[in-house]
Amino acid sequence: MIFSSTTFIFVFLPCVLAAYYLLKETYRNAFLLIASLFFYAWGEPKFVFIMIISIVINYLTALGISYFADRGGRYSIRKLLLGLAVCLNIGLLFIFKYLNFTTSYLSKLIPSLPVTSIALPIGISFFTFQGLSYIIDIYNKQERVQRNVIDLGLYISFFPQLIAGPIVRYKTIAAEIKGRKSEWPDFCQGVKRFIIGISKKIILANNMALVSDKAFSLNVGELTVVMGWLGMICYTFQIYFDFSGYSDMAIGLGRMFGFHFNENFDSPYTSKSITEFWRRWHISLGSWFRDYVYIPLGGSRVKRERHIFNLFVVWLLTGIWHGARWNFIVWGFLHFVLLIIEKYLIHPEKLTRLKGILWRVFSIFCIAFGWVIFRANGLHGAFRYIKGMFGLNGNEFIKAQTVFYGREYIFLILITALFSVPLSDWIKDRLSKLQENGKASFLIKIAASSGIEIMLYCTLFLFSVSYLVMGAHNPFIYFNF
Repeated sequence: MIFSSTTFIFVFLPCVLAAYYLLKETYRNAFLLIASLFFYAWGEPKFVFIMIISIVINYLTALGISYFADRGGRYSIRKLLLGLAVCLNIGLLFIFKYLNFTTSYLSKLIPSLPVTSIALPIGISFFTFQGLSYIIDIYNKQERVQRNVIDLGLYISFFPQLIAGPIVRYKTIAAEIKGRKSEWPDFCQGVKRFIIGISKKIILANNMALVSDKAFSLNVGELTVVMGWLGMICYTFQIYFDFSGYSDMAIGLGRMFGFHFNENFDSPYTSKSITEFWRRWHISLGSWFRDYVYIPLGGSRVKRERHIFNLFVVWLLTGIWHGARWNFIVWGFLHFVLLIIEKYLIHPEKLTRLKGILWRVFSIFCIAFGWVIFRANGLHGAFRYIKGMFGLNGNEFIKAQTVFYGREYIFLILITALFSVPLSDWIKDRLSKLQENGKASFLIKIAASSGIEIMLYCTLFLFSVSYLVMGAHNPFIYFNF
């Protein structure tokens, strides 16, 4: 089940919300856990057992670590339990996400070795990382152990962030799991955020996908130079609005139930450098690797060679986290190289205004270029597509089909580019200042009124739903991770 489906919007969510608020607070966590497991089992029921195993592993090992810590137990036992928990979590992730890839290559060296074909449980990378962060925080005595298995199960499997994040830290919602207030203004903010998210996904991301999917599906001889660049631009916007749209929906759903998740995106395409981009993009994953890999390795407070090694490990793991394909690893390596160049050669913070603007443009180009490697069907497909972008496949510069796509989608591409910046915040800020200064006209005052805002959100929701009814379905990109 996905958020952008009529089944979720008109059946699952209303039923869960109604039952949740009718129940006594004592039973709400248990109900949400059952609802979350049902949500996860909807697509493939057998995978719900993977989720339950993950909950049990993290619950028992955390209890063991806490038990020996409270009683002054030996450090080695706590460390052994931590190692066991990490191995079991990573082991599950490896079997379901990387074993097929591993056996396919090992079978070339050992022909007698069978090649596995194991289906990938959606969202396994996300809930595995949540479980790991919980275990590590308990080991480091940064959080108190959760002794209620239902509450811990809810933390790991809560359906708003279960499939594609954000990766929620236990400390972020520990107090809210124990007891939370559900207030009407908060609920309304959650509904608004959900509508923004579904609009991003259905109206913007899915329409960008019509162009990018076509471009990346073309054969070598069919891909024109212009279509190659158009596909790159559209995918750059598609992946942002697809993933940030899901995060908006997850954050909005969380608020409807009284939970407050941290932001996962902060207008990343307005970044002035690649370093800044990665502070604004998929914030929950970046902070996870920072806190549990980068800093334990020494972070940046080490010699240059060691710092480069630390960044290499982080970006190797970031690439691998996204999937068992070589293009993800190359994509991660590309960003590692760019970050090293930026930090040790460019120093964006020291650039003049003109050079800073040029580096900003170059950074966004590199990020978009990296998305080509990320999106392509394998490493060979990525190199072939890149060659096509520069006319190195003997392909034409432009054809009638390219003109058609350009003419049909150029306006939407410009609108999408406009919405990739924090436009709504700017508009609200301007309206607020005009009202404060007494310069707001009658029309501006109407536009700033809550009634107009409600009408706009309702229109946006109805427009998005109409796309759904017409069958404009496209799975979330990050479901694959």
